[in-house]
Amino acid sequence: MLGSPIEEIKSKLDIVELIGSYIKLQKTGINYRALCPFHSEKKPSFFVSPSRQIFKCFGCGKFGDVFKFVMEIEGLEFGDALRVLAKRTGVELRKQDPKLKTERKRLYDIMELACRFFERQLKESKTGLEVKKYLLERGINEESIKKWRLGYAPNTWQSLSDFLVSKGYEREEVVRAGLAIKKEQDFSANQRESASTSYDRFRGRIIFPVFDLNSQVIGFGGRIFSINQRSYPCPPEALPSGDGRRAPESASTEAKYINTPNTLLYNKSWVLYGLNFAKVEVRRK
Repeated sequence: MLGSPIEEIKSKLDIVELIGSYIKLQKTGINYRALCPFHSEKKPSFFVSPSRQIFKCFGCGKFGDVFKFVMEIEGLEFGDALRVLAKRTGVELRKQDPKLKTERKRLYDIMELACRFFERQLKESKTGLEVKKYLLERGINEESIKKWRLGYAPNTWQSLSDFLVSKGYEREEVVRAGLAIKKEQDFSANQRESASTSYDRFRGRIIFPVFDLNSQVIGFGGRIFSINQRSYPCPPEALPSGDGRRAPESASTEAKYINTPNTLLYNKSWVLYGLNFAKVEVRRK
């Protein structure tokens, strides 16, 4: 009896058959070769070994087993690749913790709502329309804006957080989604959760959603938007209560680009921007 689902999956899978379902392989001696699916090349440098059940590209250096290949080609984390291959081979996995499954689902819903919020800000707010004009002037047309679901994060402290709370989510969930930053609390004040406990991560930025392989929003990238080299100032009424007019971050020292931190849904080490669209193109070819 095999000791783990991983070993059982490997025993039931042939790496040649698996990789051959994604790309065209050509037999050469005891191995197979192909044009590498992970980088552009004219001569095949990607090899698959049936005897060792591994692949290796001598061009870009990527190598591994069936799990590594699926992770690379599909843009998945190990756990998701495990589930994909378990389903393919009929191997039963332990049931996922219902609490974790529920949290993941709620985070997906939060990210989708946030994306719609940013899209609407781009279309309807005064500054959003300036951003859209800027994008069009830079050669990003209406079709691309819609396809990539570009948006704008208003330069206020809690507009997004307040919107998500109004939809029934807790501020702590917004923080776990990577959309808000938790402030250090003054424990002597005996504060409960309030609007002053966190503030929006993305403020005054052009928003670029990051999608998983199934085109679900899992994160965001944000580029600071400015006119005449100056960021839009934060209106006084948007400042959180409790610390006067002092902002948690100085606008003058904010990074030009920021991204969602690692979350339950998003890990920047494994996610490639636009992979959901690239996958379709790879399969067409």
